Amino acid sequence: MKILQVNCVYNEESTGKIVADIHNHLKREGISSIVCFGRGLSKSEENVYRLCSNVYAKLCKAIKVLVGPMYGGCFLSTKKLIRIINRKKPDIVHLHCINGDIVNIYRIITYLRDKKIKTLLTLHAEFIYTANCGYSLDCDKWLTGCGKCPRLRKETGELLFDWTHYSWKMMKKSFEGFNDNIIISSVSPWLESRAKQSPILMGKRHCVVLNGINTEQLFHYTSNNRRQALGLDNKKIILYITASFNRPIKGGKYALEIARRLPEYVLVIIGNEDPIDNAPSNTVILGRIDDQKVLAEYYSMADLLLLTSEKETFCMPVAESLCCGTPVVGFKAGAPEQIAIKEYSCFVEFGDIDLLEKRVVEYANMSWNKEEISQKAIDKYSSKRMSVEYVNLYKELLDED
Repeated sequence: MKILQVNCVYNEESTGKIVADIHNHLKREGISSIVCFGRGLSKSEENVYRLCSNVYAKLCKAIKVLVGPMYGGCFLSTKKLIRIINRKKPDIVHLHCINGDIVNIYRIITYLRDKKIKTLLTLHAEFIYTANCGYSLDCDKWLTGCGKCPRLRKETGELLFDWTHYSWKMMKKSFEGFNDNIIISSVSPWLESRAKQSPILMGKRHCVVLNGINTEQLFHYTSNNRRQALGLDNKKIILYITASFNRPIKGGKYALEIARRLPEYVLVIIGNEDPIDNAPSNTVILGRIDDQKVLAEYYSMADLLLLTSEKETFCMPVAESLCCGTPVVGFKAGAPEQIAIKEYSCFVEFGDIDLLEKRVVEYANMSWNKEEISQKAIDKYSSKRMSVEYVNLYKELLDED
């Protein structure tokens, strides 16, 4: 069996780490594995190929902003990917996040369909079945063909024309007749239910494979002195993790409001690279932490993780926090309330800040057995479990026992 994965990044960010975990698992199992990626740092690993440079991706994005459409263009990198597939002759091509201006999605899907190449498509976001936005929020135009997009500039960046209906038609055309040789896997039941409704993906084989994380070496409960180092030994700590605090969809303003309402608590913010204005005095901003072991220690020290997103298709911080023994409180955001362990999590309606505050106080003052939470979460979210489930899907595609 030979597997070729394609993703916008490799061994960076959430999807890049997932691809790397699958790649390493396949190699340990003696399965031939190849990875193609676009953005990020160059890699010097065997059978790991970069399709384009960061400058190339930015140039492709600039062209599409001016002349559209979404997920088109990228002719050189798409040609390179097709050359690699033709040369390596994988049994299965496993597509992950192929946005990010690294390939022409319409062309690569059509190529795989026409060449009858077995394909596993993992949905990490909504952009494949919306053909445009990564989060459709309350808009349901993706069910009927898009066009006249109410959030055009924010979601597509297109400056001169609205290409959303054209993109939708192109995506639908690419998948037409692609039924026998493809499986659509979603990272949450919420995402799967929406994909099944989409005219682009309906009628195909669907399943759910929850994302996995490195629970053996990194994400598990560990006692540490992070509280002491921050001078927070006797404080209740609310942990808030986001890569983009100021994006409205992440709801950063609600996190700050919780901090203002609970001055005796401390809000610790990790991962953010945006400037944060008017943060209350009981806020500690640690910025981006690349060392995953250090990040796991911060998860372990906290009393709870706060989630204020409007929409999430999975939410890795929920899995990481639970694996480190820390319960989760947040807004209902689609997937998180489905993939979280119910005994150790609580979600309220989006925007209900009064009830959110009440649940934060309640959960922060419970006597949790962090080792127990960690053990139950590790069984559910391990990268090994995820990789085994993907291997089973590969075998299903190849009709192997």
